[in-house]
Amino acid sequence: MDLIVIKTFDNYFLANISLTKLQDAGIECYLKDEHTVTIDPLLTNAIGGIKLVVKSDNIEAAMKLMQQFDKEYLESVQCPKCKATNFIQITKPGVGNYLTAILTWLFASYSIAPQKIYQCQSCGYESETLPVNHEQEIN
Repeated sequence: MDLIVIKTFDNYFLANISLTKLQDAGIECYLKDEHTVTIDPLLTNAIGGIKLVVKSDNIEAAMKLMQQFDKEYLESVQCPKCKATNFIQITKPGVGNYLTAILTWLFASYSIAPQKIYQCQSCGYESETLPVNHEQEIN
C-alpha cells in the first residue's frame, strides 16, 4: 500500500477539515505528523507541516475533490475593497522566490515552498491570507 501526500498544512484546523471532507466522499486518507505540529508548532517548517496522505489508487479522485474544495473556498471569500468574490492564489514575484528557485535547483533533494499570496481578480487587492467575511463569522 503506497501512501501519497496530496497536500500539506501548517495548522490542524484546515488539515482536519480537508481530511473529513475526503473521508465523507469515501476516500481513505490519513494525516501524517499532525500531533507533532500540534504539540510543537515551531517544528512545522522542519518536518514539512501536516501531510494529508491517500492511497495511490485513490489519488485522482482525492486530487479532483481537493481542487474542487479549494475553488469553492476561494469563491466564498469577499474582497474588502470591491466586495467581489473572485480570488485566486498566485506565486508572489520577488527576490525571495527567485532565491527559492535557485536553492531548490541547487539542492534538488530539499524543496523550499515559494511564497504565495491571494489576489482579487476584480480590483487587484493582494493579501497573504484570505480576508474573513464578517457574515461568515456570525453564521
